[in-house]
Amino acid sequence: MCLPATAQTAAPAPSASASGIATPVFVLNSLDDSVSVINPATWTETRRIATGKQPHHLYLTPDEKSVIVANALSDSLTFIDPKTAEVQRTVRGILDPYQLRFSPDMKWFVTAANRLNHIDIYKWDGKDITLAKRVATGKTPSHLWIDSKSSTIYSTMQDSDELIAIDLATQAVKWRTKTGSIPADVYGTADDKFILVGLTGGDAVEVYDVSGAQPQRTKSIKTGAGAHAFRAFGDKRHVLVSNRVANSISKIDLQTLEVVDNYPAPGGPDCIDVSRDGKQILVTSRWARKLTVIDVATRKIVRQVNVGKSPHGVWTLDHAPR
Repeated sequence: MCLPATAQTAAPAPSASASGIATPVFVLNSLDDSVSVINPATWTETRRIATGKQPHHLYLTPDEKSVIVANALSDSLTFIDPKTAEVQRTVRGILDPYQLRFSPDMKWFVTAANRLNHIDIYKWDGKDITLAKRVATGKTPSHLWIDSKSSTIYSTMQDSDELIAIDLATQAVKWRTKTGSIPADVYGTADDKFILVGLTGGDAVEVYDVSGAQPQRTKSIKTGAGAHAFRAFGDKRHVLVSNRVANSISKIDLQTLEVVDNYPAPGGPDCIDVSRDGKQILVTSRWARKLTVIDVATRKIVRQVNVGKSPHGVWTLDHAPR
């Protein structure tokens, strides 16, 4: 089911720089149907790669040889070399891949069909994917998380205000629970005990204890209006969350489940990445058509790079540990 794509001329990988990033930074331009390739040595956009319609999220293959762009309205995946920005191939027939994730055991590839109200579970053989099960979920599955044991998929349901869990062994929904308004990204703690849910329709992150047979909401962490997307800070203790309406990023301590720091992030901050050395935060400014770079130590914006319309996902191979 994998069709070859014509590769564009490869952009040379930038050399290591003071940014703490040596390989390209990729930004998905959802309304331009493209990926901006940014050289972190000069912080300039070097080229744009045409993708399918409305790319929203991207994810690295387990062998780290490809970054996969999910093209929701084209029902396709674009594979790109994370070092050279060369298009490797296009996989078609993937229905509405809005969000995507590999299981930690590398056996499963999962996509959330935001428009078509299902989650697809694919077998992964190291190169190709084969559909194993399509799970009807209800209205608007949004973001995905898979626990460290590769046993459970968690997904938010943005239009019915729910969090659901799917058992990977049976590939069936095992529970669902109500959340606050417009749940978006979802993030699990390393011990698999807690799941965090960003409330884009509110101003907080909800915490659910999922260690028992049924989930229990244990806490609400106030972060800022439009809490949306998570990214691990890289120190195994903290996670960042973007607050799209508040134009900020909050840093949450996963041991105390409290906000311990905040960073300015203008223009509707969305997806986040962190440089390998942990010194810079990269965030897409969704409404400003920019990639914003924030210095962690000073909490100040150090630069902004012009990209395309509605920049959503951001990613680099030289990121801090997840």
